[in-house]
Amino acid sequence: MAAPGLDTSGPGAVPSTGPEPAPTRPRDRDPSRIARRFGLTGALLMAFGALGAGALPVPNPLNGLRILGLPGRNVTVAIAITYAGMGMLVLAWLWIGRMLNDKGAVAPAPDRVQLARTGILWALPLCAAPPLFSKDVYSYLAQSAITARGIDPYLLGPAQALGVDDPLTRAIPTIWRDTPAPYGPLFLGLGRGITALSGDDVVLGLFLHRVLALAGVGLVLWALPKLARRCGVEPGLALWLGAVNPLVLFHLVSGIHNEALMIGLMLAGLELGLRATGPLGWIPGAALITAGAAVKVPALLALGFLGMYLARRRGGRARDVAFVAAVLAAVAAAVLVVLGWATGLGFGWVHTLGTANSIRSWMSLATDLGQLSGQLGILVGLGDHTDSTLMLTRGIGGLAAAGLCALLLFATLRGRVDPVTGLGAGLGAVVLLGPVVHPWYLLWAAIPLAATRGLPRYRRIALAASALLAVMVPPTGADFDFRAYQLPMSIVAGLLLLVAAVLVVRRRAGAPGGPADPPGAAPREGRGGPDRPDPRTRSVDSAT
Repeated sequence: MAAPGLDTSGPGAVPSTGPEPAPTRPRDRDPSRIARRFGLTGALLMAFGALGAGALPVPNPLNGLRILGLPGRNVTVAIAITYAGMGMLVLAWLWIGRMLNDKGAVAPAPDRVQLARTGILWALPLCAAPPLFSKDVYSYLAQSAITARGIDPYLLGPAQALGVDDPLTRAIPTIWRDTPAPYGPLFLGLGRGITALSGDDVVLGLFLHRVLALAGVGLVLWALPKLARRCGVEPGLALWLGAVNPLVLFHLVSGIHNEALMIGLMLAGLELGLRATGPLGWIPGAALITAGAAVKVPALLALGFLGMYLARRRGGRARDVAFVAAVLAAVAAAVLVVLGWATGLGFGWVHTLGTANSIRSWMSLATDLGQLSGQLGILVGLGDHTDSTLMLTRGIGGLAAAGLCALLLFATLRGRVDPVTGLGAGLGAVVLLGPVVHPWYLLWAAIPLAATRGLPRYRRIALAASALLAVMVPPTGADFDFRAYQLPMSIVAGLLLLVAAVLVVRRRAGAPGGPADPPGAAPREGRGGPDRPDPRTRSVDSAT
């Protein structure tokens, strides 16, 4: 055996001047590999638990089946398994996120290709499982069926148009059975095509809508790295924070929300518009953004930031702003007219945009202030004026959001804010100050912001907020009236399963820290010896 420090590679061997290479970590001890497997196991548990804890149709097509119907007969256990899987996937995402820094993947972090493969692998079990966290997809199916029957979905809700005994109506939460569709003509036109393929088969229609959502996620995967490069952010980090975010996996892939298609079209259109070189080469991008707004209207805000960027490129004068605004308005009007004519739905959706405001969302600051003011009025003997105070606080919130968006647009025109950052911050203001906030609404802002310099600087906050919001919505997508005991029992059991899984992984990885570390904290032994951390394993937190 050669003596340490000697180079024995050739006949003229001379003493080596460099340190001896560090031993390679075995593959089964590679923290990134263990983290990816940990997350995949969590996704598999979620998929299995969804068979009993998911947002299942009524009647449940799995009833009576020997194996697949078993979770449905043990719903509390199924919810516990789902919660354990959710926790495992979120911890694995945080674990890998701590390995990334501004320069990209540094050993032992997975590289960009591995990150993409990891996101796909984690999504596959959720793609094959029933939806979780929301029953909105059944509203999509019902509204698509209404459109396919030649009935105006902007005038009648599912109960009036299809009947209360229709399988599509029965799967919709009671509060939405009588409400008209709030979605744009492009989405309902695509839904009519899905109805033509699936007919009355609810399960087939559900999975076809998931294909539509996955197409939107695919557009995000295409556009986000390109926008990140444009903003000077490492694409792998942007993909991890934006596209592989648990909120995306839980609510866009599993929950099948049409935000996936809206955000995908919006970001793809923004990228096409920003990369255009000719005088009017950005028109296809503007048309694509308008198509996103024909799914859900908030995407239209991207036209404003694209327009300010283009006006600045033309010189930033008032006449440049006017010219670009006129062309963008003409493009948007033409696209919406064509879509309204092609689908036969016209502009009826403009009158139903406030449908979601009928609920009182506890995550909305404007709604919380309105309800608090109403309750204070009751306490001091002024009577119940909650509806009036809600109208006032929501109106103030809308004006504040509009003011912030105007400031961001002006900053983009002056070059102080890039259009991607402006769009993300503007959509964040629209969501946080809006009358209704759901966790998946935050993706309107979180995904574009993942490609900007701002979010990587605050990645700790982004990681923590995403992890917290990902586990806030019960997997069944329904309330627990008359069975309030079930959810706490399931959460406790799920936490016990999660702790057991973390202990097993911690022992296998040989990591010194537990889940707070997180479960696979970067190993302390590296090139610098047992007491010096390997500089290649710098966590994302130390990079900040």
